[in-house]
Amino acid sequence: MKAWIVLCCLLLATPALAQDAKPVPLSVETPPGETFMQIRLLGTVKIPARDIDGQHFQELSGLAWDEDEGLLYAVSDKGALFHLKPLFRDGRLVDVKLLKGYPLRGKHGKILKGKHDDSEGIDIIDGDNGKHGDTRLIISFEVKPRIKRYNPRGQRLGDIRLPVALRAVENYHARNDALESVAVHPKFGILTAPEVPLKRTDPWFPTLYSTTGKQWRLPKRAGKKTSIVGMDTFADGSLLILERAYRSLVEPVVITLKQIWLNDDCEGHKARHACRARTLAVLDTSKGWSIDNFEGLTRYRGNRFFMISDNNNFWFQRTLLSFFEVLPVPGLDGPDQPKYANPSP
Repeated sequence: MKAWIVLCCLLLATPALAQDAKPVPLSVETPPGETFMQIRLLGTVKIPARDIDGQHFQELSGLAWDEDEGLLYAVSDKGALFHLKPLFRDGRLVDVKLLKGYPLRGKHGKILKGKHDDSEGIDIIDGDNGKHGDTRLIISFEVKPRIKRYNPRGQRLGDIRLPVALRAVENYHARNDALESVAVHPKFGILTAPEVPLKRTDPWFPTLYSTTGKQWRLPKRAGKKTSIVGMDTFADGSLLILERAYRSLVEPVVITLKQIWLNDDCEGHKARHACRARTLAVLDTSKGWSIDNFEGLTRYRGNRFFMISDNNNFWFQRTLLSFFEVLPVPGLDGPDQPKYANPSP
């Protein structure tokens, strides 16, 4: 076979090969199945960029698990919504299939573009009620701060009214420091937090906001470059917070997972105490962790979670989907855990 024919065959074959997700280790010292701090790693796959239904699968910032449909939803920084199917073997994540892609649309059905398309966080309502076809998605946006309701096909269903402090982009330190994360809480409704504290608030203690008007003082930031990029709720009503510390391409990336309990002591904008928290894991590239820019997470079942990274549309970064289990709190698991009613945002 002539050399140019071989080259053409290889070029034609490359896209098909690149579409397959591949298992990758996050740490040589802590392989899947092993425990690190307060989490147990259950597999990570690298997902190459590709197009599906006209949407480019990369720059992913948020995840939501739909138990009723058996689907994992992901949103990208470019206003795209994707349907994924995670695949497991012996309880570990080994692959993921990309099923559908939809553009997010505005009030009149137009595809979001420009400053309107920076979708960052996502959570779900009625995704675990035993009914098919009634899922609603809650999506937060950054450059133009807002939270909207969507259906799983990317069609806008309505608005979520933000607290006054979160409405104007001028209140944030930068337009890319806005609403990176969102979660639906079983008691307090829709929760969100700026990526970094607002200009006129304490720069070291982030504030968590509910769309019902409540606020909570979160634990102190580890540094000026530490930001809140993802959150979700445990079954007991406590929060899982994903923090990222990133300074430059030549400095370490640090991903921290924290469990936080919302209580009366830390409620209100004048709260003297921060909410009680425990650090679950600190993943630091300078200490052997092969991580990337993790920004989104969602609870799967029990205390198991997915976490995904945003590759920033850079060829040297990766889209990683990671699966892990949070180990129980000694003395707090079981019937003594607090109970909450079902949400109705």
